[in-house]
Amino acid sequence: MGDRRPGALPAVLVVSGGEVRLTGDWTLGALSEVLTRVRLALAAAPAAARWDFGAVERLDSFGATLLWHAWGARWPDVIGIAEHQQRVIQRVEASAGRLVPRTSRFGAIDAVVLLGGALLQFRTHAVAFVALFGQILLDVVHLLRHPREWPLLEISANVHKVGVKAMPVTALVGFLIGVVLSYLSALQLKIFGADIFIVNILGLGIIRELGPVLVSVLVAGRSGSAMTAQLGVMRVTEEIDALAAMGISRTLRLVLPKVLALTLAMPLLVLWTSSVALLGGWVSAWVELDLSLGFFIETLPTVVPIANLYIGLSKGAVFGFLIALIACHFGLRVRPNTESLSVNTTASVVSAITMVILVDAVFAIATRSIGVPT
Repeated sequence: MGDRRPGALPAVLVVSGGEVRLTGDWTLGALSEVLTRVRLALAAAPAAARWDFGAVERLDSFGATLLWHAWGARWPDVIGIAEHQQRVIQRVEASAGRLVPRTSRFGAIDAVVLLGGALLQFRTHAVAFVALFGQILLDVVHLLRHPREWPLLEISANVHKVGVKAMPVTALVGFLIGVVLSYLSALQLKIFGADIFIVNILGLGIIRELGPVLVSVLVAGRSGSAMTAQLGVMRVTEEIDALAAMGISRTLRLVLPKVLALTLAMPLLVLWTSSVALLGGWVSAWVELDLSLGFFIETLPTVVPIANLYIGLSKGAVFGFLIALIACHFGLRVRPNTESLSVNTTASVVSAITMVILVDAVFAIATRSIGVPT
């Protein structure tokens, strides 16, 4: 690096004929006192100048780096410099060349590598997910043999958190969705004079499809992320390791209560949200089409078969089970750092919503001939 003791202050002199003469000590110690002034002088120097290093007493890597950047990372056309000073600048040039990132074009091999990495990561998650599901089944079998060991307090506490506390937000969103759906449908039905068919649209759409999916998305963002974050924090603080050291099953005390609670609470939330959404749809139909509440309640059971309600509740139970299981899966995969916690929480919500949509498509195909009026 050179001597850091300040010596003769460096200077940049522009003499006649376009020559730039450097003087003084071009070291870190000397340049630190006049760095701003020297940089301005280097920036004002002529581009095609002859650089004279004859009056430079000392030159270290800091001074060489300053000059190299001032030259635009290339040597001047004409330069008068001693051999030992030239070697210092050459070392800076070599180091700068190694620091320049090499850009390469994205090719077919890179695409195959990315696809292979994604498939391997998916395989890892799938194996761990199936293992967690299998462990829950073993825990259920164990509890059926030993009924006194059921974690009833944990299950009831989770039902309260994921079910009762979610009722206000699901009701608000359901009511607004019902109002919007009814309003848009009423605008189209008015054109054809088919006002009474709004009951068919609202009943079939909300009870069979929109209610379960809407609740699942809300619960995945609210309760699913909370489950992942809770287990992740317990992983970071080593509470899960402490349970294992005491011989307490983490799936029996942490995972199973969450899965059972959400599986039980989701059908009730679907029923609650669908009812409020239908109420919002009636309010909009009453305002737009002057549809009475008595006619709406009387017509709904006749145009929407009861099988649609069973399908909606079944979807709620399956969606709740999947959301809780995915949330616990990602929560147990959290590593002891905050970045892993945030990454797995985000992945939990995205994966749960994606899985809900995929399973809903499977339900739609499997029940396409059930509960649909012909």
